[in-house]
Amino acid sequence: MSPDEYCQQKAAESGSSFYYSFLFLPAERRRAITALYAFCREVDDVVDESTDDMVARSKLTWWRKEIQAMLANAPTHPVTRALLPHLTTYQLEGAHLMAVIDGMEMDLNQTRYLDFPALQKYCWHVAGVVGILSASIFGISNPQTKVFAEKLGLAFQMTNIIRDVGEDARKGRIYIPVNELQQFKVTAADILNARHSPEFEALMQFQYERAQKLYDEALAILPPEDRRAQRTGLIMAAIYRTLLSEIQRDSFHVLSQRISLTPIRKLWLAWKTYIRG
Repeated sequence: MSPDEYCQQKAAESGSSFYYSFLFLPAERRRAITALYAFCREVDDVVDESTDDMVARSKLTWWRKEIQAMLANAPTHPVTRALLPHLTTYQLEGAHLMAVIDGMEMDLNQTRYLDFPALQKYCWHVAGVVGILSASIFGISNPQTKVFAEKLGLAFQMTNIIRDVGEDARKGRIYIPVNELQQFKVTAADILNARHSPEFEALMQFQYERAQKLYDEALAILPPEDRRAQRTGLIMAAIYRTLLSEIQRDSFHVLSQRISLTPIRKLWLAWKTYIRG
């Protein structure tokens, strides 16, 4: 299996909404974003699939060394071998790739966030910086597009947090800020024990409205001259906002189930957004 085939398989296996947005890219950009996505999946899996923090930290240390090896033109892993040819072409910064790993390590260091600014710092590492890297691959002519991509990444991560409240709680993690839990009179025990309530729905409606505002703000600052190049990001936004609306329509029953869109619906949204341009 070639490095590109390895990354393609990694992306396809995930079933992620992002995979559907990649389908409309030109071949070289598609290979680059698929390699980047595979990297993100690899380091994310280190934390999600490990039952031993020391083992996870050791693996993340290995990945940091592997990124350094790739920057020195000597990668060994299929993902870094696939990513290497695209570093110069799309001006992908090693510091940004390292920041993604730092974000994954944050999950080993803390399971609660006091307020939204603290959560935003985490979101920048695991999503905002990925947005910047992705936008660089799609094509940037106006630096403002990086601001759009960073904010869109935050919107995606907030959507993930809303969708995965129950799944994260089963791993002992609560990403909803502590002060907001207190504001809506929802306890950590309520989340950990999957207690759905009117208070929980109000809390999640607050999260929903913030996420929707982030999407609106991101789309408003996308420079017109980069809109066509950034269609892949717009496809992701269409899919994720539809998912967000479905979660709200289901009254935020996310504590004991994972709400998702069907592959056919994702593909339809991707096609419709691509055609709209």
